[in-house]
Amino acid sequence: MRLIIAEKPSLARAIAAALPTTAKRQEGYLVAGDTTVTWCLGHLLEQAPPDAYDPAYKPWRRDHLPIVPSRWKLTPRPRARGQLSVIRSLLKQASVVVHAGDPDREGQLLVQEVIEYLGWKGAVARLLVNDLNRPAVARALARLEDNALFQPLYQAAESRARADWLYGINLTRAWTLIGRQAGIDGVLSVGRVQTPVLGLVVRRDEEIRRFVPYPFHVLWADLSVAAGTLRAWWVPGEQHRLDERGRLLERTPAEALAQRLVGAQGLVSSVETRQRRQAPPLPYSLSALQVDAARRHGLSAKAVLDICQRLYERHQLITYPRSDCRYLPEEHLTTLPRQLASACTNDPTLAGWLRGADLSRRSKAWNDKKVSAHHALAPTGRPFEPARLSSQEADVYRLIARNVIAQFYPPLETCEVKAEFLILEERFRASGQQVLVPGWKPLFTTREEAPPLPALNQGEACHVNAAEVEDKETTPPEPFTDASLIKAMMNIARYVDDPDVRKTLRDTDGLGTEATRASIIETLLDRGYLVRQGKALRATRLGVALIHSLPEAVSRPERTALWEQRLEAITNQADPSSFIDALVQDLHGLVGSADAAALSQAMATAQGESMAPASKGRRRKAGASNTGASNTGKGRKSAKGTRSSRSSKTRRTSRQTSGEGSR
Repeated sequence: MRLIIAEKPSLARAIAAALPTTAKRQEGYLVAGDTTVTWCLGHLLEQAPPDAYDPAYKPWRRDHLPIVPSRWKLTPRPRARGQLSVIRSLLKQASVVVHAGDPDREGQLLVQEVIEYLGWKGAVARLLVNDLNRPAVARALARLEDNALFQPLYQAAESRARADWLYGINLTRAWTLIGRQAGIDGVLSVGRVQTPVLGLVVRRDEEIRRFVPYPFHVLWADLSVAAGTLRAWWVPGEQHRLDERGRLLERTPAEALAQRLVGAQGLVSSVETRQRRQAPPLPYSLSALQVDAARRHGLSAKAVLDICQRLYERHQLITYPRSDCRYLPEEHLTTLPRQLASACTNDPTLAGWLRGADLSRRSKAWNDKKVSAHHALAPTGRPFEPARLSSQEADVYRLIARNVIAQFYPPLETCEVKAEFLILEERFRASGQQVLVPGWKPLFTTREEAPPLPALNQGEACHVNAAEVEDKETTPPEPFTDASLIKAMMNIARYVDDPDVRKTLRDTDGLGTEATRASIIETLLDRGYLVRQGKALRATRLGVALIHSLPEAVSRPERTALWEQRLEAITNQADPSSFIDALVQDLHGLVGSADAAALSQAMATAQGESMAPASKGRRRKAGASNTGASNTGKGRKSAKGTRSSRSSKTRRTSRQTSGEGSR
C-alpha cells in the first residue's frame, strides 16, 4: 500500500481527487485503489516542555537557566492524538510512504517530524503541490522526488522550532522570576516575534506621548489662467525660517505676501506632465486582505482570519486562506472565467463587476514563478449567496472576488500635471490628475485622488483672484491599529537602520507569518500588554515596563533577520549545530541581564506616565495564558502555582499557529 501523508485535509482531498481511482472516505483517511491518503491537522507534534527532560524543571528557578536539552523530544498535541493514531496504524501497513507537506520550510518539518516520530525506517518520496487544481496535482503525482533531497530544509525548520523554544522558555522564565521580585503576579511572556511587535507599539506610543506640536503656516492663492481657475501654494525660500519639511514657521512673511498678491499678475514658469499606467492591485494574500478589511470594514485581523476560515471550510467559497502569496497559477486562466461566472451570479455587485470584465485579458497576477507554497486567495466557483452568509462574511468575500475580477480590467491611465508659477518673484506650486482610462479603479473607489488642473502652457499669464494664510499645527503619528500593525509586521524592514538587515527582512516574510500575525496581536491583548481603544492598539503599563526592562535587542526585529540568514545557510547545507550553539551562548548573557530592580524601575516609570489602561474585557493577570513559556500550549504552573491554559481560540490545530506562543 502506498501511503501519502498530506499536511492538511484539504490537500489530502485534492490529492485523492487527482488519483485514477475514485477515493472512498474512511475515518481519518481516503482510499483510492492501492493508494491511501491521510493527513495531519497542522502540527500534530510540538516541542516537549522542560519537565519532560527533568522533573526538577517543573518549578521555575533562576539557577536552572538557561535550560538546554541535550537530546530533543517531541510530544503529541492533545487534540491531535486521534489523527496521530490513524497515521501510526496506516504506516504499519504501508510499503511506500509519500511526504505531501507544503513545499516550504515549515511544510517540510510538519510531515517529516511525524514520519520520524512514528518510527518509519523506509525510504520516503516527496510530493510537491502548490496548486490544488486536479491537473496540476496529477502532474505533481507523476514527478515525485526523493525526500532525502529536502533534508537541509527540514533541518532549518527543526532548528527554527528549537531556537524559538530555547528563546521563549528561558527568557520567559527569567523575566517571570524577576517579575515576582518586582511584585508582578503571573507569567511575563517573552518571544522572538511577539516581543518586537510589542516594542513597535511601545515606541510608537512613546513617540505620540512625547510629541510636542508646533504651529506652521501655509499661503494659497486662487489663480485665473486662460483655461480656467486653480489653487496654488506658496513655496517659501530658504531665507525664511522653515522646518525640515520646508514648512513655514513664522506667519509674518506669509501675511506680508498675501497682502500684495490679490490682483497681481504672474506667469506659468513650468509645466510637467506625466502619463501613468497602473496595473490592478494583485489578488490578496491573507495579510493584505487583513489590512484592507480593517480599513474598509473595521474588522480586526483575527476577525478576518476567522471569517476566511469559515469561507474556506464551511462555505467552500474561497481557496486556502493562510497564504503569503499574491499571484495565481497560469493554469487557472483557463478555468477561472467559468468559476467567476458561477460565483458572481447571485450577487448584483459582483455580477456588475464581472459584466465589465474582459476575460481575455491577462494581468501580471498570473505567474507560476511567483506562486509559492500556496497561491493568492480566490473564489472557488461555488455560487455566492449573500443571504446565507453574515454581512461580514459577505463583505470579505466581495473583497477577495473583487481583486480577482480586477485582473480582467484594463490598467488605470492617468495624466498627472505639476505646475509652478512665478508671481511677485515668488514660487507657487499646483498639481492635479486627470483620469484618462478609469480601468479597474471604479471597482475600488469612485473618489478622485486630486482634481485635474485646467490646461496650462509654460509662459502663459496668470492672475491672482484671492489669497489667504492658513494656520496649521503639526500632528503626532497615528497610533497603531490592526491594519497598520499588520502592515508594519509585513514591512518590518522599514523599522531598522542597518541596510543588510533591511535587505534580509525585505526578502523574508517580515515578522510573523500570514496566519500568525493576527494571533500575535490577540496574544498581546490577552496577556495584558496591549489594549484596544476604539480602533487603536495601545501599550499598557505592563507592556511598556516589560519592553523597558528587556535588553534592547530583544524588543527589536533585527534578531529575526539574523536568524533568517542562519536558517538560509542551513537550507544550503550549513551545520545546524552552530546556529543553536551561538543562540545558547547568547542566552547566557540575556538571562544574566534579567534585573528585578530594572523591572521595578520600569514599572514605576510607566506608572508615572500616561499609559493606556488595561481593558477590563481582555486583560488578565500577567501570564494568565502562559504559552510564551513554551511551545506546548498545554498550560503549566504559573508563578503562583495555579494551572493555566491557552485559550481555545489560540489552541486550534494548525501548523501556522503552533508554537507561536514562544515566538
